[in-house]
Amino acid sequence: MDFPSSLLFLVLLVLHLVLLSVAAPISSGAPSSAAAAEEEEDPAGLLRRAREAEVAEWMVRVRRRIHENPELGYEEVATSELVRKELDAMGIPYDHPCAVTGVVARVGSGEPPFVALRADMDALAIQENVEWEHKSKVPGKMHACGHDAHVAMLLGAAKILQEHRDELQGTVLLLFQPAEEGGGGAKKMIEDGAVKNVDAIFGFHITGDLPIGTVASRPGPIMAGSGFFEAVISGKGGHAAIPQHAIDPIVAASNVIVSLQHLVSREADPLDSQVVTVAKFQGGGAFNVIPDSVTIGGTFRAFSKESFSQLKRRIEEVIVSQASVQRCNATVSFFDEERTFFPPTVNDEGLYGHFRKVAREMLGPDNVRDRKPVMGAEDFAFFSEAVPATFYYFVGMSDGAIGLLQYTPHSPFFTVNEEALPYGAALHAALAMRYLHEKHGTSNLFSKGEVHDEL
Repeated sequence: MDFPSSLLFLVLLVLHLVLLSVAAPISSGAPSSAAAAEEEEDPAGLLRRAREAEVAEWMVRVRRRIHENPELGYEEVATSELVRKELDAMGIPYDHPCAVTGVVARVGSGEPPFVALRADMDALAIQENVEWEHKSKVPGKMHACGHDAHVAMLLGAAKILQEHRDELQGTVLLLFQPAEEGGGGAKKMIEDGAVKNVDAIFGFHITGDLPIGTVASRPGPIMAGSGFFEAVISGKGGHAAIPQHAIDPIVAASNVIVSLQHLVSREADPLDSQVVTVAKFQGGGAFNVIPDSVTIGGTFRAFSKESFSQLKRRIEEVIVSQASVQRCNATVSFFDEERTFFPPTVNDEGLYGHFRKVAREMLGPDNVRDRKPVMGAEDFAFFSEAVPATFYYFVGMSDGAIGLLQYTPHSPFFTVNEEALPYGAALHAALAMRYLHEKHGTSNLFSKGEVHDEL
């Protein structure tokens, strides 16, 4: 081959190789890794990923499987097994058991900093009255508070985080917690070391009083501390026709209940929200017999430990004193605090700014709202005793359809709008990712040019 021919051959070969290198990523139909990172590392990109059928429909299937097989606190054996199987399929390592049935999974470097995301797993002792294809198969048990959706959303967040595991500058812990409904599962997880060395933790709850696509929270107290009491008021039984020969505990208990209402209306600061509710009154069994004793019980709630302690002390004083006025005796008990007392849920001010910034980038400013405190309680509050910064928020799921979401949690008619699942999954993932990057000082990652609040 002569020189000009050899030169021509080399030129053609080089051109061919160049064309192949340019055409390869285009012909594959997939964006480059840099383009994929830029598209999906921003909060809005994570939401787009969560709404893709591969993720969204999978979360719906997971949620329905959990809903069909509800389990009460510390009995979440099948739910925990489902969670572990899904984590195995994603290649995510985990520890089990934690707090009897709980699961603690890890995504990222395995090194600090550590940020945690939490979902509760337990159902309620309620008979479901909603007729649909995936109705509870267990008589007397139902996911009537959305915990089935919370588990599905945290698994969705796990899937998104696992896809970005190499970019995480630290470790995200995924806490699948048992026994939130009065069982103190969060406290048990803390005792078992689930949040050791964790710098911040995020929790969430779906709600029907916010439109779908919106989220809400606030800095400071967002849910009350709660406790439960029970009192036995004893008198002397007798015939209802001759009450002068009896000591009527029903009349005494009635006076006690009325007096308890004065603790909030007459003794509490009107600007310091408190609640005392008597929800149990048991005694007697016949229309013409005055019983020997009756039992009353209820709940008390407040937003500060000081107010809570004051209420507890005065509840006992009022019950004993008012019973004695009616010549009765009273014994008051407060349920085992380790299981039933929840401290107030208080949001870290710095994490509130972090939440607003990330959520606004994902959903738009108009869809991130402030929320008034509510008197409901959450055992997520226990994490504030072990983690430097805690934050809890609400994910809207109402679409305005007639009859949809008109029933509050703990109702046998409670329903979940499954279109809300991608929002919780994506925001949980984005909050953790951004937190780790900002802890490492790379707060410009997927930034939209907004001013960054300090953590």
